[in-house]
Amino acid sequence: MIDYEILKLVWWLFVGVLLVGFAVMDGQDMGVRSLLPFLGKNDTERRVMITTVAPQWDGNQVWLLTGGGAIFAAWPLVYATAFSGLYWALFIVLAALILRPVAFDYRSRVPAEKWRTSWDWALFIGSFVPPIIFGVAFGNMLQGVPCHFDETLRSTYTGSFWALLNPFALLCGVVSIAMIIFHGANYLILRTTGQLQARARKVGLMAGTATAVLFALGGIWVYFGIQGYVATDINPAGVANPLLKNVQVSDGAWFTNFFNYPVLFVVPVLGIAAALIGVLCEYVWRPLSAVLASAVSILCIVLTPLIAMFPFILPSSSHPVSSLTMWDCTSSQLTLQVMFIVTLIFLPIVLIYTGWAYKVMSGKLTAQYIKENDYVLHLLVCRVAFSDCLRRFDGSHV
Repeated sequence: MIDYEILKLVWWLFVGVLLVGFAVMDGQDMGVRSLLPFLGKNDTERRVMITTVAPQWDGNQVWLLTGGGAIFAAWPLVYATAFSGLYWALFIVLAALILRPVAFDYRSRVPAEKWRTSWDWALFIGSFVPPIIFGVAFGNMLQGVPCHFDETLRSTYTGSFWALLNPFALLCGVVSIAMIIFHGANYLILRTTGQLQARARKVGLMAGTATAVLFALGGIWVYFGIQGYVATDINPAGVANPLLKNVQVSDGAWFTNFFNYPVLFVVPVLGIAAALIGVLCEYVWRPLSAVLASAVSILCIVLTPLIAMFPFILPSSSHPVSSLTMWDCTSSQLTLQVMFIVTLIFLPIVLIYTGWAYKVMSGKLTAQYIKENDYVLHLLVCRVAFSDCLRRFDGSHV
């Protein structure tokens, strides 16, 4: 049997990979659809934008679903605390995500302009809202959430929904949506032509610059204005009981890991540099390089708070000892090992399928292509949306 401490570390890494995968893969789709009502000046252009992501968006969403399942299975205390205390925020995310398959399916049912425009806005809401809320969630995690455990490890959340919308958390939300729009704009530059491509380039230049500047501003804010957490007297191979450790709160503590291992500063610096490189690639019309640069930027931006908070997962601002770390909130050793074996089997399959799908569906999309393949594309979008609705329906009855 694999050592318990190693399994805990492996699952921290695996959940991090899932979060990054979701941000890069599904973030690309969300970025495109967030721009849908603004860059598409007519129905044909909006259909071009939708078709760029229609074949892959459902598969990309698997990263989010798998991430939620992994948190539930590997970190049950985190799942119970976050999904109960942050209920309304997560409900809004779920409602927004449900709009996406419905809008995909119903948009092409009626050719009326008002009908399609309404569903375009539904696609926008379903793609714009989740990244903002996820960013706000990260911002609150860095500040700590007001929760505590009693002697039976029953969690109690003492905060409110509106308290989550504090200035620093909102800044994190803006960084999140800026990097998603940057990534989506780069993908549109790669896949489209003409005026639509030119408009996407203008948005990408602004979003990439905003991502770099705001992310740097957030780092400065964390160093000078956000207190971090330091855990002591913790047993990495111990049982799942967060009350058995001591936690200290101090200024600049979220930079402790970076100062102890200076090589880690490469991650946030690369997050800023990759965003600026992506902007430069857009400026000189290197769309593929821009997509890769924005993907690297997202990778580093998501990893930065994970590295800063390690080993913390969900700090508690009201009772620091109740803070959850990767060492004291995990499932049993047997559970982690079984899930690890399953992951080794199925994760490569998902990666191979995703790569194959992008390869098959690569290439430029034009208005002429959309008009010539109108019926085929309609069936494709409807089939993908219908399959997603069936999967959601089945999943709700498990």
